[in-house]
Amino acid sequence: MALLLRLGAADIEHPGGTLAAHLQRVRHRLADWGARPALRLAGLCHACYGTDGFPTALLPVDTGRAELAEVIGAEAEGIVYLYGACDRKATYPRLAEADGDYRDRFTGRVHTPDPRLRRDLAELTAANELDLAHHDFAFRERWGPELLALFTRFRPLLSQPAWRDCRLGLTP
Repeated sequence: MALLLRLGAADIEHPGGTLAAHLQRVRHRLADWGARPALRLAGLCHACYGTDGFPTALLPVDTGRAELAEVIGAEAEGIVYLYGACDRKATYPRLAEADGDYRDRFTGRVHTPDPRLRRDLAELTAANELDLAHHDFAFRERWGPELLALFTRFRPLLSQPAWRDCRLGLTP
């Protein structure tokens, strides 16, 4: 968390308070779901490179990856990169399919992540979006039905606790 504070996450407004508070809540939600340590750390740092939905980056993707990996480990950093680099429009529709393509929005590269990484991306996406829906009523009203449809498609990739929270948190 010291790195995130040094990078200014506590000074960036975000639904529910600050980006730092949001990142902590996402990590805690993943922990509540029983996620392994690397995925929890990725949840804590998931916005470090910005995302397709949140362009503010704490670290430059071209030079910050080694620094982040040194702090949270290579596996967790790889998940952070996967999440931040995800071209959602191109990737999400087929993420749950075994041969679903993933498009890197930074490089344009298209590949098929292994099943564990697809599960990580789905869980992290659910944890992030559920936190936003919980702390921003307008966001939930606008995007809740679409998110529930997305997570219904992601269902094969989600843990039971994540799927339960998606149903409870997004069902009208």
